[in-house]
Amino acid sequence: MCMYEADVRINGTLIWYYFICKREVWLISHGITADQEDENIEIGRFIHENAYSREKKEIDFDNFKVDVADSIDGKIIVQEVKKSSKFKKSARMQLLFYIYEIKKSGIDARGILLFPEERKREEVVLDEASQKELDSVIKDIFKIVNLEKPPIPEKCKYCRNCAYSELCWA
Repeated sequence: MCMYEADVRINGTLIWYYFICKREVWLISHGITADQEDENIEIGRFIHENAYSREKKEIDFDNFKVDVADSIDGKIIVQEVKKSSKFKKSARMQLLFYIYEIKKSGIDARGILLFPEERKREEVVLDEASQKELDSVIKDIFKIVNLEKPPIPEKCKYCRNCAYSELCWA
């Protein structure tokens, strides 16, 4: 089964999981969902619903939603709320993807990563180097999605808390 770029909608979730587990990218892209009763998913859902409750929530763009968006001095500020900074690289690349997609629509944007549990925030700006890295990641995601079978599971530090673990290690 070969999917063409037009058939695959790259989204922030696929970008996020690319930096955690390539097997999850394949599973998600093929409609295989994680255990929704998983404690980490429930915690993430709770933080998403309750953190920054006074801010605007879930702004829809073409093929993605951002957690929080605001406008300062005519510039869109896209904010992504995460449980912890443990996955900072994934979170940063996911936010860069959103900024990149907004930029393709002709809108100037920058981002802020929010880690409410840690009371941290980090500004994210799309520059030439990060745009090149993002382009490379997107190409690799298309390759992963087009594999006939999911990549072989590889044990990593994130497996212990993964909602897909039964699909890899059962």
